Amino acid sequence: MKNLRTLSFLAASLGLAACGPSSGPEVSTTADAVPAPAVASGPAPTAVPQIGLVMKTLTNPFFIEMEKGARKAEKELGVSLQVKTAAQETSIEQQIQLVDDLVAAKVAAIVIAPAESQRLVPSLQKAAAAGIKLVNIDNRLDPKAIKDAGMAPVPFVSVDNDAGAFKAGTFLASLASGPAKAAILEGIRGADNARQRMEGAKRGLLAQKGISVVASETANWKIDEAYSVTKALFAKHPDVSLLFAANDMMALGALKYLQETKKTKVKVAGYDAMSEALTEIKAGTLAATIDQQAAEQGYQGVALAMRLLKGEAVPELTLIDTRLITAAELQ
Repeated sequence: MKNLRTLSFLAASLGLAACGPSSGPEVSTTADAVPAPAVASGPAPTAVPQIGLVMKTLTNPFFIEMEKGARKAEKELGVSLQVKTAAQETSIEQQIQLVDDLVAAKVAAIVIAPAESQRLVPSLQKAAAAGIKLVNIDNRLDPKAIKDAGMAPVPFVSVDNDAGAFKAGTFLASLASGPAKAAILEGIRGADNARQRMEGAKRGLLAQKGISVVASETANWKIDEAYSVTKALFAKHPDVSLLFAANDMMALGALKYLQETKKTKVKVAGYDAMSEALTEIKAGTLAATIDQQAAEQGYQGVALAMRLLKGEAVPELTLIDTRLITAAELQ
């Protein structure tokens, strides 16, 4: 499969993986997001704030882009960034340990893209109790778990995952020439962004008359697992013609199976706008993906942490725009 050979570095380890707002008193959009500061003419501060960035993994290009944005903020804002990542997106216990390590290191702030929405809360509560400022990016921590832990709301930077997936689902449905069966590959169940993407895609697919969603299975953000789940899914539902994957890694794993079995008429959409996914869109094998501006999420997370360290008030929710990417946009 010619266009998927670019994935060889991703598939070297068979455990790779990926990546909605709730109501709150304050919401900002990218229009209100933190701009790059003017260069100061005065003397540099004597103490450089230490900020920890905890991400799920660096085996997914999405998080590589997120780090790039955070590094840009590090340079422009004059902070020292400690980047910590787990081995896989499912390595939740490892992520918990990384937070504990940063608390022990007495960093000034932690910016975290949590692998799971509830299990990280106890460690983050310890960080907050130690006076460490917290910013949540990408996947939202469970607001109820935060409240039950006696914590103040944690500022959150992300996209409207439901709305982004709805765009992808609606576009997929528009490709059907008549009644059609659809399926969904979900992310980690228990992750808020995975739930929102599943729900948004399902709404988008079902909005068109004649479309039915016959299966929705988790592949835990992973390329190899998506291959296996897709294989099992088509064994049960061989007439599925529309497939939404909640991240590009799973979309690419599904495409590998579909191309190997010559099911090339199945329309597939992903989420993340990885370069490998864009290559597949240009080749006509992937129908669409969603750009959720990973670098901007990383930048704004660090920028909000810096504002908190200065004692400024920040919005509880900062939304970054999503964009549907199809072949038309890449011409």
